[in-house]
Amino acid sequence: MRVLIAAGGTAGHINPALAIAGAIKAHRPDAEIHFAGRREGMEYRLVTKAGYPFHHIEVNGIQRKLTPKNIARNVQAVYHLALAGPRAKKMLRELKPDLVIGCGGYVSGPVVRCAAKMGIRTAIHEQNAFPGVTNKLLAKDVDVIFAAVPAAVEKLGAPEKTSVVGNPVRPEIFMQNRDLARSKLDAGQRTVILSFGGSLGARRINEVVAELVAWEKSCPWNILHIHATGSRGVELFRKLMAEKGVQPGSRLQVQEYIENMPELLAAADLVISRAGALTLAELEAVGRAAILIPSPNVAENHQYYNALELQKAGAAVVIEEKDLTGPVLVQTVQQLVQENGKLAVMGKMARALAEPESLEKIWAKLAELMEQ
Repeated sequence: MRVLIAAGGTAGHINPALAIAGAIKAHRPDAEIHFAGRREGMEYRLVTKAGYPFHHIEVNGIQRKLTPKNIARNVQAVYHLALAGPRAKKMLRELKPDLVIGCGGYVSGPVVRCAAKMGIRTAIHEQNAFPGVTNKLLAKDVDVIFAAVPAAVEKLGAPEKTSVVGNPVRPEIFMQNRDLARSKLDAGQRTVILSFGGSLGARRINEVVAELVAWEKSCPWNILHIHATGSRGVELFRKLMAEKGVQPGSRLQVQEYIENMPELLAAADLVISRAGALTLAELEAVGRAAILIPSPNVAENHQYYNALELQKAGAAVVIEEKDLTGPVLVQTVQQLVQENGKLAVMGKMARALAEPESLEKIWAKLAELMEQ
């Protein structure tokens, strides 16, 4: 059995793809799994680190806001798009996959569409309640559609072949030992706060977290804070820390990117983050309280609506970026930390939303497809 998975752009597309690949290998150890994506994208690093063969195909999105820089990007995007179809066809002819799966990102488009036209079995997974453009376009052509939530089914336009399976979470998320993870951090009885704004970093999150850690320095609660700046936030956060007279140490750990997310989620008591579909699925899987700051720069404002589901369940507090200031974040954290047992209760509410059987549901449907 040979499988080609196309995914790219963000960890929210790539990590579910890796989780699906792991599930296939668990059930079919003889399966040969390949990935397609951009070499300059995050997918190349994550996929090759996981040990899967990687095949390069360049596809870029069209920028809607027309600036001189974006016009140049759009010219390049059109050029790459014109070449993507022939390159995808060549890749498929060489690999001869039995199954092609798209997990989102622009790269999924030409690869999955070409596979469908060639008569190869195809499937896609949509992580959000508001489907991305690529998956909406592919839905009519593929054999099987996986949706994370019921709200996406009608929007994808093919309910007769859509199964609601949740968002697949990497098995290692479930396998962590909380006591061991906290011991490695020397957390003791401290409240552990984990904050991040994505692999690139979110400027506003870096700014307000800088104010939060300055407050934590003299607050009455014993807090260990771990913050990931993202690649674009390294210098900004360092500058903000210097201005506030705060240095990383026993109460603050700062890094660019979190390589050991499963372990840190296990150790955390409170997570401050964006509200991407994968992040929410992992928070639910481990049962962690959260302060969610939805990105305002996503289609259909889908992160906000995703985050609201956790807030309604009592598992999170949602702060829109337009309302986000340092004092607002400090006040929110203070209210959650000072109420004894509050974070644990929120964590239980998050765990009740989890879909632990997501990968098994996906595998069952793929196995059924392969038997047809």
